[in-house]
Amino acid sequence: MDNIPPSERSEIMSRVRAKDSKPEMAVRKLVFAAGYRYRLHGRKLPGCPDLVFKGRNKVIFVHGCFWHRHENCALARMPKSRLDFWEPKLQANKERDARNTELLMRDGWKVLTIWECELKDIERLKQVIRRFLDA
Repeated sequence: MDNIPPSERSEIMSRVRAKDSKPEMAVRKLVFAAGYRYRLHGRKLPGCPDLVFKGRNKVIFVHGCFWHRHENCALARMPKSRLDFWEPKLQANKERDARNTELLMRDGWKVLTIWECELKDIERLKQVIRRFLDA
């Protein structure tokens, strides 16, 4: 049972963003500061990647650990209520992500997924991004 009234839960959920989330904005800022230029939300590509580097044939997804079920991450804990709703929904997100990554790779794109929890170590993340984009 949810201990928050439906009206309040609705308000909370309405603030969840699909684009321009705080983790995505942080990654965009890092990438731009490192001198890389990109396009946003490639609608013609499977999964609509957050950052698209067309000339390099590379894309970056910035995933929230909860919504995309990051393995072995404390932020990806399952809610305590309405499991009949949440389990299939979150599993479908994870399956869709895998399918989109496979389609992109089949089309010759290299894919990097950055997880929300990885933003805790900015220096390490900068290195990961540089290695990915320079390779």
